[in-house]
Order: sequence, then structure tokens, then C-alpha cells
Amino acid sequence: QMQLVESGGGLVQPGGSLRLSCAAAGFTLDSYAVAWFRQAPGKEREGVSCISANGGSTNYADSVKGRFTISRDNAKKTVFLQMNSLKPEDTAVYYCAAVRYVFQAMCRMTGEFLYWGQGTQVTVSS
Repeated sequence: QMQLVESGGGLVQPGGSLRLSCAAAGFTLDSYAVAWFRQAPGKEREGVSCISANGGSTNYADSVKGRFTISRDNAKKTVFLQMNSLKPEDTAVYYCAAVRYVFQAMCRMTGEFLYWGQGTQVTVSS
């Protein structure tokens, strides 16, 4: 069964850090661009960050620039989201999604994605 599995969420105090992981099961992730999304209660889902299949292109939402870093380890079929200086407004369920583009250097936080994970809860609170 081909799927994405997120992990690494939890409860953290403001100013703290978490590292989320997105692992692929049943398929090879290295030909897919991957994006992270989040959805807070009562709010629409928003794109957080994305990374191209070759790892050469990344993009971030303005709200997380300078605090979050996306990376990938294709040998481990995993994409990471390092989240530093967390704020209460970062509280949400975080999802990863994968899509294959013709251009290996392309990534987006919009459009259709082929695979989605089930999400991992991130709560930032004192």
C-alpha cells in the first residue's frame, strides 16, 4: 500500500522546536516533490513549505520563513520539517503530500497532490 506517514508532532512551549518527518511507504519518494500543509481548527488548510524532487528548490509561507526548514533524505525516503521558534499560532494538524512533476526542480504548495498523509498534531502552548 502506497502512503505517506507523518511523525514528530507533539506539545511544545512557545519558542521551542520540533522536527516533523514524512516517510513514504510502498513507493520511492525521490521522484516526488513534497509539501507540508497545516490546518488549525476553524481555519482553512494552508501551505507551509515545499521541496522539489531533487531537493534544489524550496519554498515557504511568509508566516514561517526564517523559522522552518524543509529538507529531504531520499535514501531514507523521508522529508523533514524542522520547526524552530514555535508560536501558539503554529498550532495545527500538519500534513505532508507528494506529487510528481515533469521538472525535478519544481515545487508548489498549491494544486493537486497524489499522496497525502494522515497528519500529526502540533500544539504550541505554555
